[in-house]
Amino acid sequence: MSELLPLPSLHNQVAVVTGASRGIGRAIALHLGAIGAKVVVNYARSAAEAESLLQEIAALGGEGMAVAADVSQPQAVEQLFEQVMGRWGRVDVLVNNAGMARDTLLLRMKPEDWQAVLDLNLTGVFLCLKAAAKIMVKQRQGRIINITSVVGLVGNPGQANYSAAKAGVVGLTKTAARELASRNITVNAVAPGFITTQMTEKLDPGPILAQIPLGRLGSPAEVAGLVRFLAADPAAAYITGQVFAIDGGMVMS
Repeated sequence: MSELLPLPSLHNQVAVVTGASRGIGRAIALHLGAIGAKVVVNYARSAAEAESLLQEIAALGGEGMAVAADVSQPQAVEQLFEQVMGRWGRVDVLVNNAGMARDTLLLRMKPEDWQAVLDLNLTGVFLCLKAAAKIMVKQRQGRIINITSVVGLVGNPGQANYSAAKAGVVGLTKTAARELASRNITVNAVAPGFITTQMTEKLDPGPILAQIPLGRLGSPAEVAGLVRFLAADPAAAYITGQVFAIDGGMVMS
């Protein structure tokens, strides 16, 4: 008889989710809390939304803490993980979700808009990954999931800064996976396509849907389900250094 793997659970494990107060990050935090994780809800400005999310996690039987931190800043990241360790003493899962967009055509893009997006969407991932990895190396286990984007794989007009940052996350993911594998730490990336969030609600859906074989936008819950698998499922223990597009078939390689 084949061996049966146990069901996914993060009971007594600590999961840090950056940019968790809304959209995809919120859905991820809820999904991880629902299977037992102690969820660290990181946010930059939306304190009320973060507190509301903690109440939802508690209603699911989970536990959490909200921590304000601009993860593009080294000192803020250091303080974030100090607070987590001070309360729970461990970090088992990191989801690098925090991000922003400042879209315009390449020839119109201001250097400060380029830099701001790179600072949060790429440097922020590096800073949090490094901080979490230091803890996970001592634990000799951990799972890291970086949220990239399909535009980091294929590019997109008007998003030179965003595409470059998200492509950088792919390279960072693969390198970190190679460096940390010997310590039983997996590092993977999830690349959403067009998902129904505040970032996409202002876009004209017509041209977008024409690019998507499944003919619809994805939901934050669908992205969260994939993240939950990579973070918690025993079947994901042998997966590292991979990029998973969740985009309705928009990008096929």
